[in-house]
Amino acid sequence: MAKRRHSAKDEILLVPFLDILCSLIGVLILIIVVLCVSQSQQTNGRSPEEVQMAQEHKRMKKELEEREKLDVVLKEKIAELQKLQVEIEDKEQRYLKFRRLLSSSKELQDKNKQIATKLQKELDDLLTEIDGLKQQQEDSKKIIADLMAEIKKRQVPLDKKVPPVVVQPSGTGMPETTKVYFVECATGALKILGAWGEDYRLSATAEVVVADPAYNHFLTEVAKDKNSIILYLIRDDGQAAFNNGAGRAENDYKVRVGKLPIPGRGQLDLALFQKYRGKISPPPATPAAAPVKPKV
Repeated sequence: MAKRRHSAKDEILLVPFLDILCSLIGVLILIIVVLCVSQSQQTNGRSPEEVQMAQEHKRMKKELEEREKLDVVLKEKIAELQKLQVEIEDKEQRYLKFRRLLSSSKELQDKNKQIATKLQKELDDLLTEIDGLKQQQEDSKKIIADLMAEIKKRQVPLDKKVPPVVVQPSGTGMPETTKVYFVECATGALKILGAWGEDYRLSATAEVVVADPAYNHFLTEVAKDKNSIILYLIRDDGQAAFNNGAGRAENDYKVRVGKLPIPGRGQLDLALFQKYRGKISPPPATPAAAPVKPKV
């Protein structure tokens, strides 16, 4: 029996469906390519020059941090060298003393040979120690020379110095009668900026802040004018210094204080505050300590 053939009306054509599917896949691929290109060219709204400056600033900041580490190592080596020099001088003095004692005490040598033998042994030991210290001194000098060369190599060229930080007044301005004084806060230190014509630096430890005569003179003079304010410029590592310095001014002298974070390590540019900056008299000179007479 012959099979019945399907009529043309029962056939389903898939060609239009495949065309649509291929077109859809092509559109999706195009969208993905456009998104990838757009993502690769995105710079957060910054111009290429700004991006390049940010990268250069990051590199220079890294170099400055490495130089600071080298400076710490160099200071340690210099202190070690100075200590070695003091030890060498002390042992050389002892050596000369024992030498004089041996050369001028023949009768003592005859009466007490044991003491003479002991002194001779100490002389030999001192000579050995002096030779060892001199060798350490030479090694320290070599290390210091290498560190100095490394620091010189890492110095930032003049044409690539970190740009200055321009300090700008906030808000709509200040009254004309306002007198502003500036104190920079950095790692473990405070710096009074030109309050009496020159900068003054002091340690930011609580003991020094309380006892330092120049800083207390500064706070006393500023407190006399109720229109005065001390603006503390806080570096990235200066929060602890601000707490001690501003706490002393605000709690003990009732001086108005303000704070302003300062990014980076650039020099401070205070030109926009020029007409508001206050001046005080310099602190009185402290009498020099009397020289201590050495013991004979």
